[in-house]
Amino acid sequence: MARVNVEPLIVGRVIGDVLDSFTPTIRMSVNYNGKHVLNGYELHPSDVTTRPRVEILGGDMRSFFTLVLTDPDAPRPSDPSLREHLHWIVSNIPGTTDASFGNNHHTIYIYNHVDDGRVIMIATAAGSEVISYEIPKPVIGIHRFVFVLFKQKRRQMVSPPPSRDHFSTRNFAAENDLGLPVAAVYFNAQRETASRRR
Repeated sequence: MARVNVEPLIVGRVIGDVLDSFTPTIRMSVNYNGKHVLNGYELHPSDVTTRPRVEILGGDMRSFFTLVLTDPDAPRPSDPSLREHLHWIVSNIPGTTDASFGNNHHTIYIYNHVDDGRVIMIATAAGSEVISYEIPKPVIGIHRFVFVLFKQKRRQMVSPPPSRDHFSTRNFAAENDLGLPVAAVYFNAQRETASRRR
């Protein structure tokens, strides 16, 4: 696997504010209706109203993953007193899948990890949604929205947190024996003007 650069996560203070330092071992791609999430790039709230398509490459069929989406800048970046605000948790995502979570159904594409050759299988479920997707809608300032992927040691029940506010990705990982992340990516978003939403 080609080395994944964590420098953007350090520069964007994702490593530090949300995560401890880690070495990515899995490739993860996140897309909202064709808009690819790249570290530090901006997406508009109107771009992220539905669950994204998440592609996980580099696992195997015996692997399971947990995906977390969190906002470390709530309610405002200058005073993140609700840090972190939780937007989504999906657990027991099968390895080497492209899981499209949207419109109350899940589509799975299983990749044959030889170059770009792939075997496609469509199913009705790809993991368990522990916390439902909440649309990122920052009110004040530019917020970071962080996708974090953990490799589970086995298929397991993940404990839902008691609240979306004051969530800690680190504590969640420790409580569920998830270890360090295997991948992470984040985007920035801020409140849209009325003219932008039209």
